[in-house]
Amino acid sequence: MGFGTFDGLHPGHLFFLRQLKSLGDELYIAIGRDRNVKRIKGKKPYFNEKERQKAVEKTGLADKVLIGHSTDFYRVIHRYQPDVIGLGYDQRANTEEIQTLFPSIKIITLKSLKPEKYKSSLIKKRK
Repeated sequence: MGFGTFDGLHPGHLFFLRQLKSLGDELYIAIGRDRNVKRIKGKKPYFNEKERQKAVEKTGLADKVLIGHSTDFYRVIHRYQPDVIGLGYDQRANTEEIQTLFPSIKIITLKSLKPEKYKSSLIKKRK
């Protein structure tokens, strides 16, 4: 399982999704809610949550793409019980809390693909 905003898919996102896909039999992706993206990143996403969901679905890399819960980050983890959670190299998550709540889940931080080039915030600045 992976989590993200995926605001304007780029090669870095695809690299992330492919790494996640290689970690198991099924890949579930939770797309960040618009309001949560605004709260966490300080600005609303360019594409709304439904558009971002459809974009990730179109890659064909995920078995299920869902929109995360608006207030309970852990709800999708409870529901789908993944064996592995893959975090992007720049994702902030309380891994200690996740491990306490879900001791059987393995948490892996994935590699980046040229973060100086394929980071959403940098790509948006260049546009």
